[in-house]
Amino acid sequence: MGVPQQKRPPRQASAVQNVRAPERDPVIDLARFFCLALVVVGHTMMVSPVLHADGTVTTENTLALQDWFEPIIWIFMVMPLFFVAGGITGLQSWRRLRASGGSGFEFAQARLLRLVRPAAALLAVMFAGLWAARLLGVEPQVVELIVTGAGMPLWFLAAYLAAQLNIPVLAALHHRAPWLTLAGLTALVVAVDCLRGALPLLAYANILFLWCAVQQLGFILADAAPGSLGASRLVGIIVASNLLLGLVTGLGLYRGNMLVNLNPPNFCLLLLGVAQAAALQLSRPLLVTAAAAKWVRAVVGLAGRRAMTVYLWHLPLLATMSGLVLLSDLPKPSAGTAAWWWSRPLVLLCVVSLLLPVLALFGRLEERPTASAHSRRRPAAAVLTAVVVVFVPVADAAFNGLTLALLGGGAACFALAVLLLGRMPVRALPAPADAAPGDSGGPLPQAPLSANVEP
Repeated sequence: MGVPQQKRPPRQASAVQNVRAPERDPVIDLARFFCLALVVVGHTMMVSPVLHADGTVTTENTLALQDWFEPIIWIFMVMPLFFVAGGITGLQSWRRLRASGGSGFEFAQARLLRLVRPAAALLAVMFAGLWAARLLGVEPQVVELIVTGAGMPLWFLAAYLAAQLNIPVLAALHHRAPWLTLAGLTALVVAVDCLRGALPLLAYANILFLWCAVQQLGFILADAAPGSLGASRLVGIIVASNLLLGLVTGLGLYRGNMLVNLNPPNFCLLLLGVAQAAALQLSRPLLVTAAAAKWVRAVVGLAGRRAMTVYLWHLPLLATMSGLVLLSDLPKPSAGTAAWWWSRPLVLLCVVSLLLPVLALFGRLEERPTASAHSRRRPAAAVLTAVVVVFVPVADAAFNGLTLALLGGGAACFALAVLLLGRMPVRALPAPADAAPGDSGGPLPQAPLSANVEP
């Protein structure tokens, strides 16, 4: 008689397996994909390096120099829509975390990890590659051109993080008085705009106030009851916000060029955000139908899982490619000429081709870090230190410009922040009263506008 084999104990399910993923809102996914695609395409028509006869290298924003572009950018300046969507998803994510017993520090830890890890990899690779290029004798001006390309996405990272890290506080204010909170943030935006002439550096305060106000529009959409915002009301909001935008620019209070109004941001971007939030809600039935197509779901889902990597890397890759073209004997049509415009589809194709291996190598850094069931939240001091470590080099770059040395320092700071934040803790949601033993429970009841819940 053989000895009976002892049965292996079943593997203990991890906390990750016990947490049920919430349903994603395909409209928000599609809106984000549209914004990302438009940004990538737009940048290929904006970045134009110029090699002058004296050997100096400068960059031109070709679109900004076109007279017809200013009214067009009113439609295609989609940065406010990014923050509206971020407000919808961020509010739902915070509410789920809070319902499972999480804290604001855990929320900040998750947000920082999600955004800082891909950025740390970008800065490290760029610093190593450009330092090697300098050692190999590449023209310093070309290196600086590429460094500038690496720094341009960082302002968005700083602005988005600043808004997202304030979600726990802003959500509490929104719960008590949503419209009063939005009015207060709007008043701060206008106050900063009024004082920026006397105190130019004060204008950068709107990187926080303005984008938090736009994010608050997402809060309002997330809590809007079905049918509470009728089509006629939404159309009225779109028309009124654009008329007011035309008034303040027509009177000369603000520039009509929305690219100029973007950095540092001002009240015009809030008006655009109001119009875009209303347009998103108005077009929701059409977007639901479009997002239901299989091929749309596949493309949007693939791009959505790597959105931050695409955003962070596409401009540095475009700048690197432009620098290599300057060093080569390839044709260099003057910006804005017919030959230059015809070359744009080829430039876009090259950027997308370069992005594919980058996504394969670094895209996984965006995914939620795998954590064991015994993961613990980081101390509050570690999270706060990580916030400071991240924002110090970003603020330096915003005020003084990005240099090769600062690129290396930023990479070190971001890597330190990742080490301070550790691995993301996983919390099981509270089980409902009728849940079976061992069941971790279903998701937090969704608001009328179901939103994507990010880590």
